[in-house]
Amino acid sequence: MPYVKPNELVTQMIDAGESKVHLSTRDTLIRAFMGAALLTVAAAFAVTVSVETRNPLLGAILFPVGFCLLYLLGYDLLTGVFTLAPLAWLDKRPGVTVAAVLRNWGLVFVGNFAGAFMVAVFMTIYFTYGWSTEPSEVGQAIGHIGEGRTVGYAEHGAGGMLTLFVRGVMCNWMVSTGVVAAMMSRSVLGKVVGMWMPIMLFFYMGFEHSIVNMFLFPAGLLMGGSFTVGDYLVWNEIPTVIGNLVGGLTFVGLMLYTTHYRTKPKRNAQPVPEAEPDDLVTADR
Repeated sequence: MPYVKPNELVTQMIDAGESKVHLSTRDTLIRAFMGAALLTVAAAFAVTVSVETRNPLLGAILFPVGFCLLYLLGYDLLTGVFTLAPLAWLDKRPGVTVAAVLRNWGLVFVGNFAGAFMVAVFMTIYFTYGWSTEPSEVGQAIGHIGEGRTVGYAEHGAGGMLTLFVRGVMCNWMVSTGVVAAMMSRSVLGKVVGMWMPIMLFFYMGFEHSIVNMFLFPAGLLMGGSFTVGDYLVWNEIPTVIGNLVGGLTFVGLMLYTTHYRTKPKRNAQPVPEAEPDDLVTADR
């Protein structure tokens, strides 16, 4: 599993950010749509495993399968482009402007939401036999997740909003670490191992991922969850998106870019010359 050193890694990150910014509208939307679809199918799988086995850790261990598949297939998530695209702008790559970065983020958001919402509809049909029965146990659990992570935060007021934001920051700190870790290896196995660990961590800890939430909350609403679209937007999706942006860009993209690409000159470690005997005599006087 050949290892890519950090300075080479950051160059790959900048190249990837430039490539994503210059991608056509059609390809950006397709890749975002499929990226969210694969990730959210895995989220449904992980919730199913957690509910049916009564073992949330097992669900978290298995969840990264969706992230690994979408990454290996070259699809995109908003959380990833939050981290990579700005680096190409900082590096002054040709044609990478603030407007171009924002365009990329907007298109990926739309594609991700469409893919996640499609899976929400599909899984609602799956859990309710096409709305002909009450939601299954797993469907009910998804509804409760939506309630706990919207009105549950709202009950705590400003403290709830702060907690939501921090969970969003920590989530994309881990998710973007997974994106970057995949670039540290040139083998499929190495990429999968690098991605698996931080993605498993974020899911088990219950951090807030904007794309996973694009599935969980619409699915919860479709299955009768006791919260509203307004609750979802104000008390989850919007603060989560902002937190994801801050976490991925600050703790992953900018940190690696600053210390491994825009590295400061090393300190002068030359030894201090020893004093000559005459100097010592003068000093004694």
